[in-house]
Amino acid sequence: MNGESVIEGPVHVTPDGALEILSKKEVSHLLDSAHSELFETFRKCALAVLNCGNPIDNSREVFARFRHFAVHIRQQERGIKLELVNAPASAFVDGRMIRGIREHLFAVLRDIVYTNQQIVESGAFDLRRSSDITDAVFHILRNAQVLIPQRPPDLVVCWGGHAISPTEYDYSKQVGYELGLRGMHICTGCGPGAMKGPMKGATIGHAKQRLYPGRYLGISEPGIIAAEPPNPIVNALVVMPDIEKRLKAFVRVGHGIVVFPGGVGTLEEILYLLGILLHPANADLPLPLVFTGPAESREYFHLIDRFLRATLGEAVRQRYRLVIADPPEVGRIMRQGLEAVHRFRHRTRDAYYFNWRLFIDPVYQQPFQPTHAAMARLRLTPELPPHQLAAELRRAFSGIVAANVKEAGIVAVERHGPFEIHGDRRILQPLEILLRQLVAQRRMKLAATYEPTYRLIPR
Repeated sequence: MNGESVIEGPVHVTPDGALEILSKKEVSHLLDSAHSELFETFRKCALAVLNCGNPIDNSREVFARFRHFAVHIRQQERGIKLELVNAPASAFVDGRMIRGIREHLFAVLRDIVYTNQQIVESGAFDLRRSSDITDAVFHILRNAQVLIPQRPPDLVVCWGGHAISPTEYDYSKQVGYELGLRGMHICTGCGPGAMKGPMKGATIGHAKQRLYPGRYLGISEPGIIAAEPPNPIVNALVVMPDIEKRLKAFVRVGHGIVVFPGGVGTLEEILYLLGILLHPANADLPLPLVFTGPAESREYFHLIDRFLRATLGEAVRQRYRLVIADPPEVGRIMRQGLEAVHRFRHRTRDAYYFNWRLFIDPVYQQPFQPTHAAMARLRLTPELPPHQLAAELRRAFSGIVAANVKEAGIVAVERHGPFEIHGDRRILQPLEILLRQLVAQRRMKLAATYEPTYRLIPR
């Protein structure tokens, strides 16, 4: 096993919750030879969950190292159980699987089975239509029991990178602590780094305020979960079918967003959100957004700020606040922002648990497959309206993320060379400055060296 510590097995694991009543038909569907690709997706997601804490963010390398890992689904009259072979030993303590990891393992199974049968193959949703995509996201979240009616707005989405410095990680914990003290709960991409820190800090704030149970929602997707395995603090995990539905889930369930330092994945999230907020239909919709980090991250956020203003225009600055080295101020801004959201939702009779009124242009909803041809066709020109240009830039960053850490993107670049990104010089010049600095600050990957997976070609 290339030196990796594994439990050779077999190890049998049973769920605690509703998956005990997974039907025989649902299990047979997953095991049917016609759905071999679906089962392989589940196997890889299961491995990602079990491999929590491993400092590797290259999905292909993770799958190669644990290529002998196997999972078998055993149907029983009283429910189901999983049989694991060559599972990562880090998921176990004294031979027993860590409970949080076990919960994540069955959450993955739940979401993959439900999405395939009830969303993709049922015929109930036309995933080419914007309204049906919104309904599909709603149904996946509802099936995972993360939509809580009548609960006032209190969920803060925290974005940021997994490859951050210890100082930045500690700062994200301090911000999480301030949010927890003020009664707010945390939603992240569920991985390590800036996704784990706010949750860890919030647990202390919640404990001091006797807020039990704390809500630590993690939202992932199959393409990224191996590079960013869920941290065990997450007590509600949802696996969306692709990055676009993952991003949509964040902005539909979250009531405010805090962005910590990160790499190209964080820029993808920023551009997705700002593109939506810059659309005229959302001009009056409140959604507090704060960029924040310790003093050492000041230049990083000034770099982001300059890039956004240079590409999307000065008006973009009205949609976010920049706070450096002041966790209590972040907490105060978010608390005030969530109160404004509460008033707006109450006045407009919008649901507290799902942001139905937020308009999301179809360009942000259709899955983008970052092939060489698709990356070369991106329209990076200042002639586009800001919300449309943000969509094109989001796709550029999505492609770089795929080439850096996702298995399919890594293979594509190995076979055909770096992605070529064409565009107007007025857009590519600030983009080149930003990317160069992300590489220099080692924010692209956890690896010691980074070979660019992209080539910018101005015209």
